[in-house]
Amino acid sequence: MCAVLSGAQAVEQRQLDQGWEFRQLPVRAGDQDPAGVGSAWRKALMPGTVHTDLLAHGLIPDPYVGAPEAGLQWIGLADWEYRTTFEVSAGMREAARSELAFDGLDTIAEVFLNDEKVLDADNAFRTWRIPVQGRLREGGNELRVVLHSPIRRLLPGVQAMPHRIAGNYPSPYGDEPKDAMTANFVRKPGYHYGWDWGPRYVTAGIWRPVRLTSWDVARVQDLQLRQDHVAEDVAELTAIATVDIASPSAYLVRVWQTVPGGHRTLAKETRVSLPQGIGRVPLSFSVHHPQRWYPVGYGAQPLYRFELELAQGGEVVDSRSVRTGLRSVELRRDRDAAGRGFAFVVNGIPIFAKGANSIPFDMFPSRVTPAQLRRVLQSAVDANMNMVRSWGGGYYESDAFYDIADELGLLVWQDFMFGGGMQPAYDPAFRANVVAEAQDQLRRLRNHPSIVLWCGNNEEEIAWKYWGHGKTLTDADPAFAARVWDGYVQLFDRDLRRVVAEEAGGIAYWPSSPSDDMAETANTPASGDMHYWEVWGNPARPPSAYLDVTPRFMSEYGLQAWPVPRTIDQVIAGDQQRIDSPTVEAHQKFLAGKGNERLLHYVRMEFGEPRDFAGFVYLSQVMQAEGIGLAARHHRASRPHTMGSLYWQLNDVWPGASWSGIDWFGRWKALQFHARRFFAPVAVTALRKDGRTTVSAVSDRTVPRRGEWRLKVMDLRGQVLRDERDAVALAPLSAIRLATYDDADLLAGADPARTVAVFELHVEGEPVSRQLVYFTEARNIAWPASAVHAQLRADRRGATLELSAEALARAVWIDFGELDAEVSDNALTLLPGERRVLRISSDATPDALRRALHITTLADVLSVPPSSRSTAIP
Repeated sequence: MCAVLSGAQAVEQRQLDQGWEFRQLPVRAGDQDPAGVGSAWRKALMPGTVHTDLLAHGLIPDPYVGAPEAGLQWIGLADWEYRTTFEVSAGMREAARSELAFDGLDTIAEVFLNDEKVLDADNAFRTWRIPVQGRLREGGNELRVVLHSPIRRLLPGVQAMPHRIAGNYPSPYGDEPKDAMTANFVRKPGYHYGWDWGPRYVTAGIWRPVRLTSWDVARVQDLQLRQDHVAEDVAELTAIATVDIASPSAYLVRVWQTVPGGHRTLAKETRVSLPQGIGRVPLSFSVHHPQRWYPVGYGAQPLYRFELELAQGGEVVDSRSVRTGLRSVELRRDRDAAGRGFAFVVNGIPIFAKGANSIPFDMFPSRVTPAQLRRVLQSAVDANMNMVRSWGGGYYESDAFYDIADELGLLVWQDFMFGGGMQPAYDPAFRANVVAEAQDQLRRLRNHPSIVLWCGNNEEEIAWKYWGHGKTLTDADPAFAARVWDGYVQLFDRDLRRVVAEEAGGIAYWPSSPSDDMAETANTPASGDMHYWEVWGNPARPPSAYLDVTPRFMSEYGLQAWPVPRTIDQVIAGDQQRIDSPTVEAHQKFLAGKGNERLLHYVRMEFGEPRDFAGFVYLSQVMQAEGIGLAARHHRASRPHTMGSLYWQLNDVWPGASWSGIDWFGRWKALQFHARRFFAPVAVTALRKDGRTTVSAVSDRTVPRRGEWRLKVMDLRGQVLRDERDAVALAPLSAIRLATYDDADLLAGADPARTVAVFELHVEGEPVSRQLVYFTEARNIAWPASAVHAQLRADRRGATLELSAEALARAVWIDFGELDAEVSDNALTLLPGERRVLRISSDATPDALRRALHITTLADVLSVPPSSRSTAIP
């Protein structure tokens, strides 16, 4: 592919994505080659990875299906080589400047051009630029990349350390010793080494594009649109071009502005004399009455395009354009009686952040498509989320991820890629490598209006302070421990903070998550952000414990669940679908204990013993959705003390048990449907703890709203025992307390095992918000056998499904087996006599949908008397 810009002296660029081959380097003594790969050259897909190339040739099984993980660890211990040949034009060969650029080399790589080594690379997150003028030949040019095993390369040095810094997850497969973890010594995606929601596949490859660029006169390397001041009446902007000048001369520099409606005008032009070499050209200008960009739910997402042209002698020699939204953003940290707040403010509006943490979308990022990203991010918006935290143990997402977030109005909290353990930041070379990485990524991403925070790392500060990492090393070697912590402070409190200040265009920096900006105490409800893992993590407290903690901003909390049955069927054979089968255990990655036993602990706490594997899967989803909903509603009702609730996690890296609300195929779990309700812009919250229910109404709307809230106490068959309603006035951006009730007040003598309280909020123009309060655990409730009546009808838009039930039907789950069918709502509760009409989106015929339709309710799963329930899941 070749792109030539207008003008006689234009920049010429090619993407080198054709004709690639790969091989395993000749096997050394002691190396494994169980697949019989040998050292033969085979076709490779570019960009790509070793695992996906091996899979394409049928040399390894699908890494996601069954339990092949242990048998594929040899791949991460081998060295690999890629090569291609390409021809270049005479203009490229003779150009004053030619640059070979690798956007992603994973990870320890040697690059050879025509058998001359031109690069040693050691960071998967950097863009590697190599000047190659004078090195290109007429005819074929050969490009080779040798990728060395990061484990083999780093292990001797780690093993030689008298005292080792803490790693993340030790390998269960013997590819590296459990006491000598190498992942935190190399700048490579940490999750490749295994995490508690994904497998261990230490891959290698050229995972992002390779480009060859040539020019004779000048090139625009980068264009930043710095937003110096954005208000309703005017936006003050500075376009900053980074240029590489081969021919020193006088240049005409123009900035063109294309407004969201498509009209293009000249925003600024100037003449400058530019010397040879790399320089920066700033041009300041104003946009009057800008169309401002807002987070979803607060306004529109208009996007401007700005194009900078560099011209000489009347000819445009190069140009660069960026798309951005105009907005002001700050991380507001007001002091109050409790401590210091933590709130994102966009265009002067304090935003309650609603959303989840995103993890990598695949073990092998080169195969993630824009369509896959859009499906998940659109699902976030469809569930009333306005923020995702792009977590630090993966990789910096593709441009498409941020483009889609810009279009959808999803705010992005962006971690730098440090996921856990401790870094060798006491090494100046390591820090310099990270600074270069940060500069590359900030320059690539800083024009995206969706990015509102850069965060240094995930959980490294609290690991050192509270998990024993610091104490253990201090006890063993106090001097070395001091060096390690000093290096941490230098990297995360100084170096990255400085780079963000220099390059991010005014976006805030936060040194770790959770943190209080390097204060002595971290992970505190008084100040900064929090991760709360005493529910699910040790000591495995019940979900009601979420109500005991009221943070300023909750950036992690979570409960696990298995994905929907169709997803399980695609990776685990039917005869393996039992809780203790090797294949099921292979897809359960909670490494701090037996994951399914922990999951059963939470299922049993509320629902009792599942009677089979299908019941276990269904109840895991109900438990997850209801537990996370309890926490999220508490956070929202605690506004403005609390200003954010991001649960763990949005998406999956592969098909397996995890904390996600959306599985790897993009299918929604019950949690995602619940999130649409508990994150609704206007919602009621009814939080019961220790026999007392507190009712609140929350509004994210920027204008006052009026409506009515209702309380109805009924038995499970619909007999109304109490019916009340009252007017409610909701101030903008508020949470208000409506009432508090003791159980005795609500029940008035009724049987707690047969009674439910229904709280509803009715506001014109908003969906009705409803929350049910039960007075005992589901396992103790006398559920009536209430089959849900379902009627599926075809219409011109597809099909509808009408549901009704004579008695209360809790946690109704609609499934169409192997058919692709999406339901407009699911994981819902039907009140006695209530009718709901849902839309079905599917290419299947109505008759096929009717045959495949299966509906499950909690009564179906818990209908076996407790005395006869099995104590084991077959």
